[in-house]
Amino acid sequence: MIQIDGLEPLTLTCDDVTLEGANTSFQVHLRVPPCSFARVYNAAQMVTPIALALGANSPIFLERQLWDETRVALFKQSIDCRPPQETISHQPARVSFGNEWVREGAFELFAEAVNNHPPLLPIVGKESPLECLCQGILPRLDELRLHQGTVWRWNRAIYDPAVGGHLRIELRALPAGPTPQDMVANAAFLVGMALGLQSEVDGLLPYFPFEAAHRNFYRAAQQGLDAVLLWPNEDLSSPREISAYELAWDLLPVAERGLTDIGVRETEIRRMLDTIRARIISRITPARWQRQVLEYAGRRMSRSEALARMLKVYLEEIHRGKPITEWSLEA
Repeated sequence: MIQIDGLEPLTLTCDDVTLEGANTSFQVHLRVPPCSFARVYNAAQMVTPIALALGANSPIFLERQLWDETRVALFKQSIDCRPPQETISHQPARVSFGNEWVREGAFELFAEAVNNHPPLLPIVGKESPLECLCQGILPRLDELRLHQGTVWRWNRAIYDPAVGGHLRIELRALPAGPTPQDMVANAAFLVGMALGLQSEVDGLLPYFPFEAAHRNFYRAAQQGLDAVLLWPNEDLSSPREISAYELAWDLLPVAERGLTDIGVRETEIRRMLDTIRARIISRITPARWQRQVLEYAGRRMSRSEALARMLKVYLEEIHRGKPITEWSLEA
C-alpha cells in the first residue's frame, strides 16, 4: 500500500517492487577516518535536510503533485515488507533516517542493523573473521556487508576491506538530476557542510534532539525550500525555527570551509557553491521549476498535455547542460 500526501494525494497498491524503480538517486560515498566517524556522521545527519530541500527533484509521480522529493516517501513504502501488526508495534523499517545520534563510532550502526533486522539473504561466507584476526589478516566481513545492503539508512555506514580497510558514509538522500552540474553542486554542498560542521557538532548535540533532525529530513522532503526547519540556537537554548533557504544561506560559509579543509581548489569551490547560491537567491529548485512550468502550461492546455509539455521542456533544458536556475520557465 502506497499512501503519499501532497497537493494531489496518491493511494495505490502494488504486489511487487516495481515502484522502487522510480527511486533514482545520486549516492555519494565519503571516506572517513574511524576516529572522526561519529562527528562527521552526526554532522551529515544534521545538514542532509538542507541539501535535500535545495536539490529536491521529484514533485510529480503518476501525474500527481506530491512531495518536493516524493522519492523519500516512495522508497520507504515501496519496499516496506513489514506485516501490518509489526508496523503498528513500531518494528523498525529497513528504510529510515535513523534512531539516535552516534555516540562513539560506526560499530553502533552496524550492531543496530544486525539486531533490528533479520537477514534477507542468509548466505554465509567461507571466511572466519576471528581466525583472520588471530592470523593478523583483515577480515572481509562478507555477511555484514551483504546485510548492510538490505538496510537502507539515508546516510549509511559502509565497511570496506579494500586498501587496508576503511569506513565510508554513503550519502543516499541526494536526488538524481536534473543536470551533472546541479548534482555535483548538491554533493559539494552536503559534503562541505558535514566536514565544516564536524568540529562543532559535539557541542551542539546536547541542545539538539535527534527527533529535530528526523523531523527536518521529512519536512525538507515534503516542502523543499518552503520547509520551516529546526536548528540549534547560538545561546544553546531550545532549537529555533528557521526557513530552509535562510539556513542554507547561513551554512554556505560552513560548506566552503569544509571543502577548503580537504584541499578542493578555490575555483572549484566557487563554481559549485555559486550554483547553490543562485538557487537560494532565486528560490528556484528542480522541484519548484517543475511545479511552476506545469502551472503555466496548465493555463492554456489540458492536464495531460501540460505534463507532457513540462517533461519535453525539462529534457530540452537537460541537454543544454545549464544548471536549473538558468532554465526557462516558459512552456
